Amino acid sequence: MGLFSRDQSIDESDDDDYEDRRWYRRRSVVWTVVGALAVVILFGCWLGFQAQSAKSHLEQARKSAQQTKEALLQGNTADASRYAAAAQSQAQAAREATHSVPWNITSAVPWLGSPFKTGQQISDVVLGLTADVLGPTADAGTTVAPRQLLANGRIDVEALHKQAPALSVIAEDAARLDAEAEAISDPRYLSVIGEARSQLQAQTSDIAHLLKNTALAARLAPSMMGADGPRTYFMGFQTNAEARGTGGLLGGFGILRFDNGKPTVDKLGRNTELDKPFTPMSLGPDYDQQYGFTHPTTDFRNSNQSPHFPYAAQIWKSMWAQQSGMNVDGAVAIDPIALSYILGATGPVTMPDGETVTQDNVVELTESTVYTRFPTDQSARKQYLQDIATEVVKKVTGKVESPRKLFEALGRAVSERRISVWSSSPTEQALLEETPLAHIVPDDPAPYAEVVINNLGGNKMDYYLDRQIEYVADGCEGDTRLSTVTVRLTNTLADPAALPDYVAGQLGFFPGLAENVPRGAMLTSVRLLATKDAQLISVLVNGKKIRVFGATERNHPSYEAQVAIAPGKTAELTFRLSEPTAPGEARLPVQPLAGNVATKVSVPQCVR
Repeated sequence: MGLFSRDQSIDESDDDDYEDRRWYRRRSVVWTVVGALAVVILFGCWLGFQAQSAKSHLEQARKSAQQTKEALLQGNTADASRYAAAAQSQAQAAREATHSVPWNITSAVPWLGSPFKTGQQISDVVLGLTADVLGPTADAGTTVAPRQLLANGRIDVEALHKQAPALSVIAEDAARLDAEAEAISDPRYLSVIGEARSQLQAQTSDIAHLLKNTALAARLAPSMMGADGPRTYFMGFQTNAEARGTGGLLGGFGILRFDNGKPTVDKLGRNTELDKPFTPMSLGPDYDQQYGFTHPTTDFRNSNQSPHFPYAAQIWKSMWAQQSGMNVDGAVAIDPIALSYILGATGPVTMPDGETVTQDNVVELTESTVYTRFPTDQSARKQYLQDIATEVVKKVTGKVESPRKLFEALGRAVSERRISVWSSSPTEQALLEETPLAHIVPDDPAPYAEVVINNLGGNKMDYYLDRQIEYVADGCEGDTRLSTVTVRLTNTLADPAALPDYVAGQLGFFPGLAENVPRGAMLTSVRLLATKDAQLISVLVNGKKIRVFGATERNHPSYEAQVAIAPGKTAELTFRLSEPTAPGEARLPVQPLAGNVATKVSVPQCVR
């Protein structure tokens, strides 16, 4: 019994030691887990703090950048530099937060760290924008701010010339940062980071394009505005109530002069003053074949059927040289909608009879009212339009109260292709063709669909034309792909009887087309300039196949259909094509007409 009792006590002691060891091990594991959780929590808090810090600093950088822009536009040198420095400081703080130890560790984790990697790339680009673009722009831009650049009716071409090298460097840095922004990785699962990425990419792209055009303007404007000697330009006023390829019929003209930045217009004329028996000129076999039968180089009414503005500009230069003996240095085109933007910046003008022309009524006055006010008296109508042009020119070439608003109005008109410029200098023209001012048909293989409307009725019905244009294409797998361009043209005229024959009649150079066409109908040439080497499969109008006329323009295949659109009706044209699977972003240029237009592009961007 004694031995048994001794053995039993030994077993119980061992059990107690075992339990103690187990308890200590469990406690050790618990404390290890607690410690690990504490580290994770602290790491998460640190990471969260850095994320909040980065967000706050980026928001402050954006606010300071906006303040810099406003100060620049006001020509406030001190404030612009101060705000730009603040934006850079905030961007630097944001970058430090996104490159902190916890952020670096997390960003290296596959998939889980993708938003943090994106955040680092965003902060890198923002810092680059503030340091390499915003700050230098503040230094250079204050000397060419709107209020300094335009004073007493004169452009400071010397300041532009002086800042051209600096602006070119800034534009190159902006282009580099735009490429970096495009390369920012997908954040995978955090939509808020994805939205920030998309916004930054869009904003950086806009900045890069703006600065590229600003740098080009600084290189171009001094010489084109007479810094090296006086320049003269044929200025065409386009009436887009009667559609032509570059916008509208040449309704009137002026001779625009620049002398060391000072603009003047010393000649305003009616289109009927271009009345000499002009000697024709050739713009190449493709142009001659497509347009030659309408005598475009000797008849101003047909001089701008092509959407490629340099063709019309060269014709106008030739006509004016033969008409007057003056050899101009280039040509400019502008339309009534551009004039409305300008009047919005300069304020209204008052006509000799006391009538007020404003941004709100100038388009209707010049493209609709004028024809009902002078239904048969063409001379009075043309004089009225010339009087409006005279008053607007006086307003623009005189003292401008808000240069900033004027430059913004001009920029809007240029972006909509409502102002076009051509220079007879090959060097200047090459630079112009890098900007929307040139209004060219590009000679390259990237996906392209340009719908060009020309009025065949000789009337003014295109004031009532609304357009919808859609360009869609298949994917990038093969060497070619199917594409479709759908064009919906709506005649919005409500009461044809209320309009004179000059507006709603059929007076064009294709009288045979007008048979059985109701009053107020549109007789319209619809031309598609397609991707280089595209092949036409079919063209449907309201679901029925029709005949088209094929040609080539600037190496783009051209397909023309002719349709009649009765008042209140819509014509839907469907062009089906097989086009090369070419690299590059698809383009759908919009012809600057008077009515509404809606566009949609659904073409995958291919890489080859």
